[in-house]
Amino acid sequence: MTDLPTRRARRLAEVRRAAHPAQSGTRVMGILNVTPDSFSDGGLHLAVDAAVAHARDLVANGADLVDVGGESTRPGAERVLPTVEQERVLPVVRQLVSEGIAVSVDTMNASTAELSVAAGAVVVNDVSGGLADPDMVRVVRDTGTGFVVMHWRGHSDRMYRNAEYTHAVEEVRREVEFRVAELIVLGVREEQVVIDPGLGFAKRGAQNWEILAGYERFASIGLPVLVAASRKRFLDGVGSPAGAPPADRDLATAAISLLAAERGAWGVRVHDPAPTRAVLDVWDAWRAART
Repeated sequence: MTDLPTRRARRLAEVRRAAHPAQSGTRVMGILNVTPDSFSDGGLHLAVDAAVAHARDLVANGADLVDVGGESTRPGAERVLPTVEQERVLPVVRQLVSEGIAVSVDTMNASTAELSVAAGAVVVNDVSGGLADPDMVRVVRDTGTGFVVMHWRGHSDRMYRNAEYTHAVEEVRREVEFRVAELIVLGVREEQVVIDPGLGFAKRGAQNWEILAGYERFASIGLPVLVAASRKRFLDGVGSPAGAPPADRDLATAAISLLAAERGAWGVRVHDPAPTRAVLDVWDAWRAART
């Protein structure tokens, strides 16, 4: 019995290493929305048992990391109280961690992040990059957790008002780089940070394709990059019929995952890991044969 805490600490240390920004290889981050209103799967995994079962399926289908979120950030979504978010998220995080599954928490609330990290989450994925809640910087700095910093120009209910760019890639790159510099000045270590150019957030249609085509400009910042294109609206009609349900965009998502991995992305965030894992496995086999 006395060895149980040691074994648990060792296992959690292994999980943290697997998810840490400094580790090599492209991670597949499986999306787990514990919400009633997410754009693709809202309400499907709101109950704890349903959420945990889906997380297990995500891992079985190739996810390296499960990203648990309790607040929808779809266009037009309204904010929820941190207490509500925590009621949705924390029981799921605790159960997944107890099963040895690497967990990230998708939240803009410092209190939710802090409680989730205390429960064993290894990454905080904040679509506001710490701007929505000023206390997020303290949580990330003091816990030393991995921190995904997304490009952000306001909450979901008004973000499209700010989707105005002259040169989208350079403007987004500059804003991301500036935000990271602020975080480092405030004590967050560079090795904790992953950047996300924020596909679909304050960006319309073609602007998202410009961001993807400009991937190398974001990589040139010198930090790991997360690409989160899964099922988003700009994929409508690309690789599937226009107007088809969001789930029909999984093949287009997998194609973007492959292109991102080829360019060295730290991770890709997807609703269905299976097609993305399949194309990445094919790519790995191809590369192995060449060497």
